[in-house]
Amino acid sequence: MLTRADDYPIHQTPEPIAFSGTDRNFYDRYFFNGFEPDGSLFWMVGLGVYPHLNVLDCHFSILLGGVQHCLRASRILASERMDISVGPMKIDVVEPLRVLRFSVAERDGIAAELTFTGRAFPIEEPRFTRRVGTRGFMDITRMTQNGHWQGWISIDGKRIELSPKAMGTRDRSWGIRPVGDSDSQPVVPAGLQGYFWQWTPLSFSDVSLFYHISAEPDGTVWNTRSALVPDGARAEDIRETTDAKIETTLVAGTVWPERGVLTADYGAGQWQVELVPFQSFFMKGAGYFHPEWYHGRYHGPLKIEREDFMVAELSPAPMQNWHVQRLSHLTLTRPDGRSEQSIGVFEQAIIGAYAPLGITNERQISRWDQKD
Repeated sequence: MLTRADDYPIHQTPEPIAFSGTDRNFYDRYFFNGFEPDGSLFWMVGLGVYPHLNVLDCHFSILLGGVQHCLRASRILASERMDISVGPMKIDVVEPLRVLRFSVAERDGIAAELTFTGRAFPIEEPRFTRRVGTRGFMDITRMTQNGHWQGWISIDGKRIELSPKAMGTRDRSWGIRPVGDSDSQPVVPAGLQGYFWQWTPLSFSDVSLFYHISAEPDGTVWNTRSALVPDGARAEDIRETTDAKIETTLVAGTVWPERGVLTADYGAGQWQVELVPFQSFFMKGAGYFHPEWYHGRYHGPLKIEREDFMVAELSPAPMQNWHVQRLSHLTLTRPDGRSEQSIGVFEQAIIGAYAPLGITNERQISRWDQKD
């Protein structure tokens, strides 16, 4: 099956671009977040392509005045991977690895025109490869980039122009991860399952600082790295280390982070960032663990839907509310003692058990579409 992508020199297998190996869980994904530095506006975009499921879906969620307004759409991909649009939502790659645009033609009261410009060359995170028992669970590559935003968002007739200081992060990931309906056959033996994830893409006056960790239920780390990226940096200017960690406390009775202290050494002394969350964005707004709109689910030829929810009314108990990005006040201390204040994102997901923070839970992460 030939498509427009086949006229570009981007093949990775002997097959046409429409086919990505043989694993039905292959995906290709765009993710963005953005926010005003006073926290008055926070938004998120996630668009996923699932070649073997023949589905493309997109989520646009805006947190304003304590309400998350979500616009979702899903369609049959028709094997054409160069068309990254669904319903009223579209992504344009204006300048690869630097400038991308997300637009929403007005639908159900939501519209937008947003342009992201990277501050430096993207970082490539270490390849994420993991099994649950004998079954492949994750095998992906991610690139991440901090940047600035321009444009506007409209909700129910109220148009909000972004300030010159609007900022955020985008990532691109592709490979194998849980998508669509999960396998009904259990992992045998299942064993203790768990997925611990933290991600802090932080922006300061002249540098970006990135950190992530993926760990087992007992705390064993299976993927981590931190990167220091000066503004305008090329790939060779990026400084990396695995000598980084976050000391974390949780909001009582939840799996949400209450506070964190990140320390990292890139070879010339310790950098430290204190993160104090003050606002929560629930990742189900972008499809993560949503009970109906989980990534890659088939909704028919085309389905578009709006959903609004009050953040303060969400219970911490259901799985769909465990994964959060918390907008945080940041205090950076550089190796030379200079201090700086900023705002950034502290993302965390604890699915299943995680002993270092005292979390016990028998949730099977190999069943990602479970209902609470």
